[in-house]
Amino acid sequence: MTKAGENHDGELIKLSSGYPFALTVQKLDAALVGKGFTVFATIDQKKAANSAGLDMPPTTLLVYGNPKGGTPLMVAAPDFALDLPLKVLVREEGDGQVTVVYQPAASLDGRHGLPAGLAAKLGAGEAVIAAAIKAPN
Repeated sequence: MTKAGENHDGELIKLSSGYPFALTVQKLDAALVGKGFTVFATIDQKKAANSAGLDMPPTTLLVYGNPKGGTPLMVAAPDFALDLPLKVLVREEGDGQVTVVYQPAASLDGRHGLPAGLAAKLGAGEAVIAAAIKAPN
């Protein structure tokens, strides 16, 4: 069932943030770290584009994970490391709406020889992401 502000685009989940762009990025980072995840990198793609003389809307990629959760999966299927750590994209639309995009863990099941059912163990971050960007009523 699709929730308000949620859009399924193939294997991607797209959520509307209840906050401005920079605050959305901050809230996601704080929420993930607060729940025991490591944010390995924050990539400001707009800044990178600007450094090449190009422009694009505000776009930031957070690369996150939990070695306790991901390592056993990479041991079970070494090539699965291509899909880890996980990523969440924050982008601002032309109308100012902020969209948060990620690939759900369930869609990774069976990739790169990963035994069925193991990818679901990576899904804990999805609830953290959704809760972090939901504006108070």
